[in-house]
Parts: sequence; structure tokens; C-alpha cells
Amino acid sequence: MLMDSPGGKGPVSQPEPGKGMRTYWRISAVVIALAVLYAAGILWLRWQGGRDAARKQAADQAAKQREADQGTLAMMGGGKFDILNFYASPATVKRGDSAQLCYGVSNTKSVKLDPQVNAVWPSYSRCVGVSPRKTTTYTLTATDASGNKKTATLIIHVR
Repeated sequence: MLMDSPGGKGPVSQPEPGKGMRTYWRISAVVIALAVLYAAGILWLRWQGGRDAARKQAADQAAKQREADQGTLAMMGGGKFDILNFYASPATVKRGDSAQLCYGVSNTKSVKLDPQVNAVWPSYSRCVGVSPRKTTTYTLTATDASGNKKTATLIIHVR
């Protein structure tokens, strides 16, 4: 729309009605879109970092578990045939009292306790109750799948 200028020097053009608002909305839309993209990028980076941290933590826990398992396997004799332990608790008893005979074997097919008081079998950690009437020597014999034998002895003293 053309109008005469105030000094009578000719027509002056007026801006279209609403053009300023359209420009404002377009610029606002671009700014909002950039803000949304920025926020989405930040969220994605945090998610990715959390996922990487969780993976690293899981890998660290798996490594610690493997190390603990290897330690336990070594403590239990690993792959070798052996009597890991054989002891009495207590080693001295009063007549009529009882004690625990405890043993542990690895890679063993059968176990025998002499004198036989209770059933025994291959185990990494097992105890059986005994009530000797006099000082007694107990012998634990372990046999592997090839027929090899190992023995251990202990004495329970009776007062």
C-alpha cells in the first residue's frame, strides 16, 4: 500500500501487515529446533556414557570373579589329586566327649577312614563326629581314578 509522505515528496511504502510476526515465529521456530537438538544431543551423550560405564563395570566384575574363582580352584587343589586337610577339633577330649574329624580332598574317587566311624566320601570340606574311648590314631586314605593312594594320619588324645 502506498501513501504520500508527510512532506509531500512522494509515496512511502508500508510493510505488509503481519510480516513482522511471521519473521518472529520463523526465527523462534529455528531457535527452538536448535535448542531441542542440543538437548537431545546432551541426553544421547549421557546415555552413551552411562552405557559405556555399565559395560566397563560388568567387565571389571567378571574379571574379579574369574580371579576369585581361580583362587578358590587353587585353594581346593586345582587339578591335582591331593588330601587338602585332615584335622580334629578338638585334638584332645575327655572320655565320653566327642570331636569332629574334618577332611578335604581334591580329584579323589573314593575316601576311607580307619577306624570307620561314619560314612565318608570325597569332599572339599567335610567333618564327621567321633567319640573315641581311648587315644586313637585315625588314618584317612584317598584314592584317585587311576588307583593312586594318599594317606594322612592324626591322633585324638583321650584324658
